[in-house]
Amino acid sequence: KMADPFLYDSGERSRYRCHGQEVQIEHIKAYACKPSFFTDKAVIVVHDIFGWLFPDIRYIVDLVALHGYIAICPDFFKGTEPWKTTDHWADFADWMKDHDPMKVDREADVVLKYLKEQCGAKKIGIVGFSWGGMAVHHLMLKNPQLNAGVSLYGIVRDSEERYSLLNPTFFIFGEKDHTISYDQITLLEEKLKQYCKTAYKIKVYPGQVHGFAQLKPEDMKPQDKPYIEEARQDMFDWIKTYI
Repeated sequence: KMADPFLYDSGERSRYRCHGQEVQIEHIKAYACKPSFFTDKAVIVVHDIFGWLFPDIRYIVDLVALHGYIAICPDFFKGTEPWKTTDHWADFADWMKDHDPMKVDREADVVLKYLKEQCGAKKIGIVGFSWGGMAVHHLMLKNPQLNAGVSLYGIVRDSEERYSLLNPTFFIFGEKDHTISYDQITLLEEKLKQYCKTAYKIKVYPGQVHGFAQLKPEDMKPQDKPYIEEARQDMFDWIKTYI
């Protein structure tokens, strides 16, 4: 039996009132939130396995907008079922076959075009969580239009070509994430040192489990709060530096 990757119960969440709105972009629905002033900087937020409707990810989108960016979370599952808290982990590998985080290029291009043509975005960053972290890692290798990336606890576990990132990328991990071993993080660091020709950073946050950085304030445990806030601040500092 595959271990449940989430040590928190993703079903037990406080409700969240969103500040943004849903938009349709070609074949994709998306949740978007804009700051109160004009900006030509945008950030794509890539959801985890629970999809674009999940309250935690919408909270992150709103937070990104609050920091002064056009923020958008497209439905990278294209209307198909996200993973649900009632699903069985035994079926996870099969579900992943139909939800491949390396097959996000077409949707990313559609959203990039929308941000540039409809929103006036000149510089675009991307942040992704878990499944979305893997998608970000992949896109930062493939899409030069993305000026900066932050991959949160999503590790791409294969060949050498996974390390020649096109633009600055920051990798965030939790020390107690039992889906990603410390060896994998060490390997990532060694390989980036060898192959990567752009700025990168890897940081591991003490005591944190998988999924730690997207919790809403009222869902945080007091002992985790400082690390969650630090990870978010680090994420925004990275984005600000490069876009």
